[in-house]
Amino acid sequence: MRGDKSSAAVDAGGHDAHLAAVNERGEKAMGFSQSETTHHFILKPDGGVIQVEVKDPKDALNRDAVRQHLAHIAQVFAAGDFDTPMLVHERVPPGVPVMRRLKSEIRYEYEETGGGALVRIKTQNAEALAAIQDFLRFQITDHQTGDSLEVNRQ
Repeated sequence: MRGDKSSAAVDAGGHDAHLAAVNERGEKAMGFSQSETTHHFILKPDGGVIQVEVKDPKDALNRDAVRQHLAHIAQVFAAGDFDTPMLVHERVPPGVPVMRRLKSEIRYEYEETGGGALVRIKTQNAEALAAIQDFLRFQITDHQTGDSLEVNRQ
């Protein structure tokens, strides 16, 4: 019975439902399987990294779709267009308004990896840096990646 569930179980179920909805919207907006790929968001002293890799090294279809998506993301983010994360998360992610305003202060560098791709986000502007890291922390939490919310100094 529903009334017998502990509040923790109900919260976990709600959290699982939220992640499932994020993943469903993500598949539509990003063009690749969320369950066959892993997302990582890494905070760096000068910005951060968005990285997506296929779980199966032989999965060329999802690998190529990841690469296409992240190449596109690097271009549109540089132009101040954050429509994709707003579609995936159904809200304006933290940091986006500042990242839009300071777009000329932020660099987005696309790079292919063996199993996907990554986008390095870099800035020397303190306000932009805080916004980038707010944005990445939100991504870590909403995608439940398990990545550190602390800055990786390496």
